[in-house]
Amino acid sequence: MKILALESSAVAASAAVCEDETLIAQSFQHSGLTHSRTLMPMCRDLLANCGLSLEEIDVVAVAAGPGSFTGLRIGVAAAKGLAWAGDKPCAGVSTLEAMAWSLAFLRDADLCPVMDARRSQVYNALFTARGGALERRTEDRALSIEELAGELAARGKTQILVGDGAGLCYNELTKRGLDVELAPPHLLLQSGWGVARGALELARQGRLVSAAGLAPAYHRLSQAERERLAKENKKNM
Repeated sequence: MKILALESSAVAASAAVCEDETLIAQSFQHSGLTHSRTLMPMCRDLLANCGLSLEEIDVVAVAAGPGSFTGLRIGVAAAKGLAWAGDKPCAGVSTLEAMAWSLAFLRDADLCPVMDARRSQVYNALFTARGGALERRTEDRALSIEELAGELAARGKTQILVGDGAGLCYNELTKRGLDVELAPPHLLLQSGWGVARGALELARQGRLVSAAGLAPAYHRLSQAERERLAKENKKNM
């Protein structure tokens, strides 16, 4: 099964082509340029350099959230566009699970993917690596670092932090005396391969969707929506 995977949930952008669990090619860019400028050319060049056409791709996958509202919209819109014409199945992969897949080769290790959600919160889910498989211990959620610290303290086991919020959490959690480690630099940030690996699991579970059914999973209201609700509540007071 050939999977084209897109990752645009945070500052870095990535695209990958995989066949089952094998990485064929991957492109990664952490330059600060907008994803609307980089993501589609990245996909086009990646396929061309692999000698593949879009028709040869079986599944189009994307990191569907949580993450940056703008980044998720760009990624999902790009995946829809790539899949629609050929009526290809899509996989909306948890961004947090995709990050955890990069460390799934470890054995009985606690993985703590984290993304900076602003407003003193992080997006997080907890997993255990099982030597090539993942055991999910929590659902994706937005919570404060204080709440996360409490959960990890109760767990009482070394946590490996991965994701663009790992540095922030490492500093805050070590201040609280928690046993945490950073993932290696080359595995720290979100990647297209992680998205592809998560998509493979969804395919095996029969959980692929159509391009029309693909949607972001924000896990929190956008700033614009929060401001709108605040104004409405103020008017009703």
